[in-house]
Amino acid sequence: MDWGREAQHRLQDIATLSAPGAGVTRFPFTQEHADARDKISQWMKAAGLKTRLDAACTLIGRREGPPGSPTFLIGSHQDSVLGGGAYDGIMGVALGCLALEKLAADGITLPFAVEVLAFADEEGVRFPTALIGPRALAGTLDDRVLDMCDQDGVTLAGALNSAGGDAATIAKIARSRSDILGYLEAHIEQGPLLESEDLPLGIVTGICGIERNTVTFTGATGHAGTVPMNLRQDALVAAAHLIAEVDRLASTDPNIRATVGRIENHPNVVNGIPREVTVTVEIRGTDDAIRQRFAGELKSFCAEISCNRRIDVSFERTYEQTAVSCDEGFRTLLAGACEAEGIAPRELPSGATHDASAMADLCPIVMLFTRCRGGISHSPEEYATDADMGQTVTVMARFLQDLAAHVSHSAEPAQAAR
Repeated sequence: MDWGREAQHRLQDIATLSAPGAGVTRFPFTQEHADARDKISQWMKAAGLKTRLDAACTLIGRREGPPGSPTFLIGSHQDSVLGGGAYDGIMGVALGCLALEKLAADGITLPFAVEVLAFADEEGVRFPTALIGPRALAGTLDDRVLDMCDQDGVTLAGALNSAGGDAATIAKIARSRSDILGYLEAHIEQGPLLESEDLPLGIVTGICGIERNTVTFTGATGHAGTVPMNLRQDALVAAAHLIAEVDRLASTDPNIRATVGRIENHPNVVNGIPREVTVTVEIRGTDDAIRQRFAGELKSFCAEISCNRRIDVSFERTYEQTAVSCDEGFRTLLAGACEAEGIAPRELPSGATHDASAMADLCPIVMLFTRCRGGISHSPEEYATDADMGQTVTVMARFLQDLAAHVSHSAEPAQAAR
C-alpha cells in the first residue's frame, strides 16, 4: 500500500466532518466530533485494533501484546481550531493507525501492547481549558474544570456526558505508570524549519514551557493639543517601549519566543493622551530557567519605564506551563529509524504545546514532526505531502520494531529505551 496516499485520502475525507465555513471546524463533544470518532473507529479496526471510549471521550484502539506485557501509546487529537486545517492533530491519529496497519501487513508482532489514542480536546477553543483526555490518563486533571462553561452556557461535564463520556468517573481512568512504556506523537511541524532545510521529518527535543503575563501601565490622560510633550504621562508610549524591548531581547536568545499579542488602550480616542494600557506578554522556551530569567529582565525593564516616565506599572503572571523534555532513548531510536529510511536525523524543539506535554506526567514521551508547506498551521492552507506522511508512517513503524528489540532483550521493559 502507498501509506502516504492512504493518509492523504483519509485526512481529506475526515476534513469534511466540519461545522459550516472555511477550513475545518471540529469542536469537542459536538456532532462533528461524534462523526469523526466513527470515522477514526474505522481506521482503528482496519489496523486490527479493538476500540473503546473512555470517560474523557478519548477513543482508544488497542492491539494486545503477550499476557502481562506493558503498553506503548501513540496519539494526538481530533479537534480543531475555528477554521483550521486538515492536518493539525488528526494527522497523528491517522498515521498512528497506519503505522500499526503496516506492521500487521508486514506480519510483525510486538512484545508489548499498543494503543492509539484519539483525544477529544487539545485546542481549548470551546472551553477555557484543554488537554482533558491526556490529563485524565495521567491523573493530573483538576476536576474543577468540569464546571467550566462554553459561550452557550453548557458545562464541560454536561458536554462530556452528552458525547458518551462520564464526568462522574473521569478521575478513575488514570493509568498506572508501571504499565506504560511510553508515548509517541506525530504532528505537523507548524513552523518553517524543516521546509527550509528540505527535510521531511524532525525529531522533537522538547516541548516549550509557556508563561503569559498581563502588564498594565497607568499614566494620566489629557488633551492631545494642550499638554506639553515633556509633561505627559502617556501609558501607550510606555507600552510601546516594552513591546520594542520584548522583540529586541527575544531576538538575542535563540531559546526564547516572546510575543505581545493583545493591547487594550484607554480612553482610545484620537485626541486624548492614553491613560491606561494593558498588554499581554507571552514567553515560550524549552528551558524554564532561561524563560523565567527572561521574564525577570522584562519586569526590571518595566520598573525602569515606570521610574523614567512617571508611570505606574503592574506585571502579573496569569498562566504558566513548565517545559517538557522528550526521552533521550526514544529520540535515539527515532534517529536510527530515520537513518534506516535514508532520512538525515534533525532535532528541533517544539514551540507549540501538544497532548504529549500532558502525557509526560504519565510516561516518557517522544514526538516526530512532519514538514508542512510554508510552516502554516491553524489555517485551511496547512498541508503535508503524501510522500512526507508516508515516510512518517514508515519511521513510526520502524521505531516500534526497534523498540521491540530493546524490550525483548531487557528484563525491565519500561527502562529499555531510556
